[in-house]
Amino acid sequence: MADTTGNPTDTEASSGGNDNSTPRNSSWRYIGPGIVVAATGVGAGDLVATLIAGSNFGYTLLWAAILGCLVKISLAEAAGRWHLSTGRTLFDGWASLGRWTTYFFVVYAVVWGFVYGAAAMSSSALPLQALFPDVMDLKWWAVACGLVGLVFVWFNKYAVFEKVMTVLVGVMFLVTVYLAIRVTPNLPDALAGLLPVLPDEKDSVLNTLGLVGGVGGTITLAAYGYWVNAKGWTDAGWMKVMRLDNRVAYATTGIFVIAMLFVGAELLHSANVAIAGGDKGLVQLGDILEKEYGTATAKFFLIGFFATSYTSLIGVWHGVSLMFADFVARYRGREGTTGEEVASGRRERSWPFRAYLLWLTFPPIVLVFQGQPFRLIILYGVLGAAFLPFLAVTLIWLLNSSRTPREWRNGWVSNVMLAGAGLLFLVLCVKQVWDQPWSEFF
Repeated sequence: MADTTGNPTDTEASSGGNDNSTPRNSSWRYIGPGIVVAATGVGAGDLVATLIAGSNFGYTLLWAAILGCLVKISLAEAAGRWHLSTGRTLFDGWASLGRWTTYFFVVYAVVWGFVYGAAAMSSSALPLQALFPDVMDLKWWAVACGLVGLVFVWFNKYAVFEKVMTVLVGVMFLVTVYLAIRVTPNLPDALAGLLPVLPDEKDSVLNTLGLVGGVGGTITLAAYGYWVNAKGWTDAGWMKVMRLDNRVAYATTGIFVIAMLFVGAELLHSANVAIAGGDKGLVQLGDILEKEYGTATAKFFLIGFFATSYTSLIGVWHGVSLMFADFVARYRGREGTTGEEVASGRRERSWPFRAYLLWLTFPPIVLVFQGQPFRLIILYGVLGAAFLPFLAVTLIWLLNSSRTPREWRNGWVSNVMLAGAGLLFLVLCVKQVWDQPWSEFF
């Protein structure tokens, strides 16, 4: 994708006020944070949504899945550009906009983390129970997934975390591409799906916007800047590298979702087979694959399903804990809310990082065994829907102000992309709020 600042790329030698920075040439050997954000952002829910879109509409919404990747490229690029051009973290930028950003983040982190922890553990447990049905109950698989994720993130720094995520992404890539080839996609129909056409059905606009907005990541887009710093990229000299890394992230995401749309279009749409929404839809798909292609293909798919779910779990365990540690440092008035502080690795050993890890793991275990409280689920849905409009609006604000060095402020391309993303997510947020059963809430 083109330089979304709208500025000439030869300015990338500038450090944005940090005289120590020197421009690095973009190189594949630096790639890392992009793989992490792609792996974390694409969860089982994204794959099911794309499968259902392919099942219901064939290749008609292929263009929407690709557009979703382009929208997320602009958001992640903007977050990474803020970190590198200013040397400050995203939460430090949010805090400069007023206390309301802090209040929103705290409520979001507490409620969202509590419910997400249970959902991520259960999602990871489903393919394991399908692979090993006689070993233990689904709930205990979920607890095991959460505890292993806790121990892994607690005792490892970013470098090891990135390597493990890369291996799991490799498994996801092999499985999804294999399935896409196995179902023998109709390439002329797929090419026709690149034309922006809406399905002929009620609420087609909102359903299409939902697919665009659901491709790969929510808070993980904000975490991208923290992973960029954790990699050791802390100044504007790394801007070219970050942009290549970000494009790789969403090219990878695009391959995942397009492959699953192919599977939905060929395996489900052509046979008029419906699957359930949510993670259980992937278990159903495993059963269908076993009938069509045999046990080996079904088990291979379940391994990929586990890799997809577990990368989301450990990615959130690491990335959002980094953000929470940054919030605590800023709240306590410390000066260390900078990219260098994140790059040093001290945040990953800090008590706020580990406290949030514990919050993501142990309280959600109660939800795994007792079910999720109705009111909490409504708040979780509303806060989750509100986060991406919040991210888009605050990035526009930060990157068009004097808080950002002039050469790294938004150009017209980036402003259009971020404004479009903000409008898209605002519409989806309003729909999510409108659809909640508020009469039962009270």
